[in-house]
Amino acid sequence: MALGHTGCMSSSLRPPAQRPCESCPYRRDVPAGIWTSEEYAKLRRYDADTPDQPTGLFQCHQADADSAVRRVCGGWAGCHEGEQLLALRLALLDGRIDTATYKAVVEYVSPVSLFSSGSEARAHGESGIETPDEQARHLINKITRTRNDLVQ
Repeated sequence: MALGHTGCMSSSLRPPAQRPCESCPYRRDVPAGIWTSEEYAKLRRYDADTPDQPTGLFQCHQADADSAVRRVCGGWAGCHEGEQLLALRLALLDGRIDTATYKAVVEYVSPVSLFSSGSEARAHGESGIETPDEQARHLINKITRTRNDLVQ
């Protein structure tokens, strides 16, 4: 019963939150199996060399894709070297983020423990998709109540 994201980002995103959200797939303390395999697969793509990375920014899963309060994912910003993120560079050039947001991502340091790579986060997350534990099911239900653009 993992969740998947169905929207896309097209305008300016806010900087990351002070700490990655309670369901962030990059956090070591978040239970496995909250998101779909497709969502977890996105994480490892940002581990690639800069020219081979996705061009889309990774937004926090706590807001709908088209929400006015959406922001760059704190876990994504904390896990990856910001200046090496192709999506971040392009977003600044395209005007999807401003220089303050760019700087906030590049300088971001997470106050909570994160996986050391998207691949590591993916492996953890996917390990619980078939049998999410009680804590994972609780977070899935909580997210489902606040998001309008998710499919189960």
